[in-house]
Amino acid sequence: MEKKVYSIDGKELRTINLDDKVFGLPVNEDVIYYAITNELANKRVGTACTKTRAEVHGSNAKPYKQKGTGHARRGDKKSPINVGGGTIFGPKPRDYSYSIPKKEKRLAMKSILSLQAQSDRLTVVEDFTVESGKTKDLVKILNNFAKDERTVLILKDDDQKIKQAARNIQNLYFLSYNRLQAHTLFYGRKVIVLESAAKNLSEFYTKLDEKKSGATTAEAK
Repeated sequence: MEKKVYSIDGKELRTINLDDKVFGLPVNEDVIYYAITNELANKRVGTACTKTRAEVHGSNAKPYKQKGTGHARRGDKKSPINVGGGTIFGPKPRDYSYSIPKKEKRLAMKSILSLQAQSDRLTVVEDFTVESGKTKDLVKILNNFAKDERTVLILKDDDQKIKQAARNIQNLYFLSYNRLQAHTLFYGRKVIVLESAAKNLSEFYTKLDEKKSGATTAEAK
């Protein structure tokens, strides 16, 4: 797949060939759903906690006699049907995280990259950094490609200057090419990829697939 490479001023410079095994795959919606659900589940802290009738502080005394009052029988004031009583089947602290196969997660990332590339929401920009670390300098660059929309910037490395400049920009998210997040990438209305990051993405996922296929072949022998 061929994509145009733009300068930071928004001018067309050249074209780049993106690997079809990463940017030109059929979009697998099921795998994308599983990957996003997995990420959101793994972020849950699971600290919600309610008290049962055994944990609520209060007297264990029977509020009134069993028979003869005309009211329903009641054991103590901590009963779940009372205001301030225990909670029936309420949430308790738990771990919501789970894992999915690595092969499935890689396919999800490649499917999202393919979706963004095929829907023309992915733009390749020449490598740049923000030496000043100032927000206004980064905003000036981003305004040539996206305005007031959820934007994802894929970096070639952990560029602290760009991250410093991006801290105060609303709806801007940045990812490293080797640490993509399915949820962030999928919901980006505009995906800006640095030229080196685009090349690194192709190499990164191609090597992982080759490594996996090599291991499978060795096991078969």
